[in-house]
Amino acid sequence: MEQTNNAVYKRRWTILFTTVLLTFMSTLDSSIVNVALPVMAKKLSVSMASIGWVVSSYLIIIVGTILIFGRLGDIKGKTKMFKIGIVIFTAGSLLCGLANSLVMLVIARVIQAIGAAGTMATNQGIITHVFPASERGRALGLNGTFVALGSMAGPPLGGFIVSAFSWEYIFLINVPIGIIAFIMAMNTLPKASEVVDEPLDIKGALLFAISIISLFGALVQGQEIGYDNKFIIGGFIIALVSFIIFIYAERRISVPLLHMELFSNKLFSLSVFCAFISFVAIGSSNIILPFYLQDVMKLTPSFTGILMMVSPIILAVVAPMSGYLSDKIGSEVLTFIGLILTSIGLFLIGTLNQYSAVALLIMFIAIMTLGNGMFQSPNNSLVMSTVPKHKLGIAGSINALVRNLGMVFGVSLSTTLLYNRMSAKIGYHVTSYVNGRDDVFIYGMRWVYYSAATICVLGAILTAYRLYGAKKRKANE
Repeated sequence: MEQTNNAVYKRRWTILFTTVLLTFMSTLDSSIVNVALPVMAKKLSVSMASIGWVVSSYLIIIVGTILIFGRLGDIKGKTKMFKIGIVIFTAGSLLCGLANSLVMLVIARVIQAIGAAGTMATNQGIITHVFPASERGRALGLNGTFVALGSMAGPPLGGFIVSAFSWEYIFLINVPIGIIAFIMAMNTLPKASEVVDEPLDIKGALLFAISIISLFGALVQGQEIGYDNKFIIGGFIIALVSFIIFIYAERRISVPLLHMELFSNKLFSLSVFCAFISFVAIGSSNIILPFYLQDVMKLTPSFTGILMMVSPIILAVVAPMSGYLSDKIGSEVLTFIGLILTSIGLFLIGTLNQYSAVALLIMFIAIMTLGNGMFQSPNNSLVMSTVPKHKLGIAGSINALVRNLGMVFGVSLSTTLLYNRMSAKIGYHVTSYVNGRDDVFIYGMRWVYYSAATICVLGAILTAYRLYGAKKRKANE
């Protein structure tokens, strides 16, 4: 067990700040690069398709390694793995800033992603460990706020850095922050008093990594060369087969990478699945909205960046409040209301066209974000409250894994659906905005937002079932 005494309890808010600082930087680095890709492609003399691997490699490695770090956190100590993650992430950031070729940059991004996975996999476990149940929702709510802030503040911050300095500083800015976070971690995080004498499931780790890398690689490349390509189909088959073998192997091993019995808890499984659904919907919106603002509404990149800050500002207020409320009144009702509001917001954004007022868009984004903020913190609290303390590491890494999977699936689903519907509308295959045909983009965008809203409604129905189950349990007590 890790240290749990009055000294740790007294500095719990300082511990929270240390963990959310790295949470913010890790999620920021998944989106801050996007706006700089054209500049980086030009400076490194590579194509836009090639430079896309700077983003893809980061996401793929995080998802491929996050369960490993979660399990190592339970074996060796969550604090130890978090500190190692800080060091690797900071070193990777420095290497990214020094890279002078695409190959070196992608290698550096892989190193950076391994470090990010180390911090993402263990931060929720540390928070759950040091905060009492009466404050846990608020603490996890703040953590969720910084996840959202990091992913949404990336594009405007990246635009500012590229304009004022050069693309290297997008990564180099992490170095001093990483050093400060490491010093704080050494002085504030709870010490690991003992470790668990259990082996790491290497076979399971390899199978999972193969499955995830094949799946993500096929999803990313499929957007470029088409999902009917034989290599893309092969990638999906490899991903499916290796995942089936992974599940089979995990059920037979005494000390698995992923404890399948966690999913026998209906509350845990439903909460994780609802989280996945919410991030699919939000990922869909985040990738489509900038195109609508710049290509259809004809807004400048800087003004688009300002509008994209509406969501993180609202989340910064709503998520901690919903976490606090979940500690007082329970999480089930808040998650249900949150998903309903998210669905309504997504549906309303789908009604917009090329003539819509910006004020109307802001109002609809606010409704969607209010719902998202109400859902995330209580749902995180539900996920982490359903597992014993010695499995907080793997539970936190599953939660983070689901978040990243949902975002990537949302991006892939929305862009595929957008271009498919646009192609059907215009009568030939398109993979980008068609100049002078705003109506074609609006048609495709409407399909994306209505589909995302429908996905969220499904999540709301499952949450209603979860709420009914909670009331039934209380009535029987």
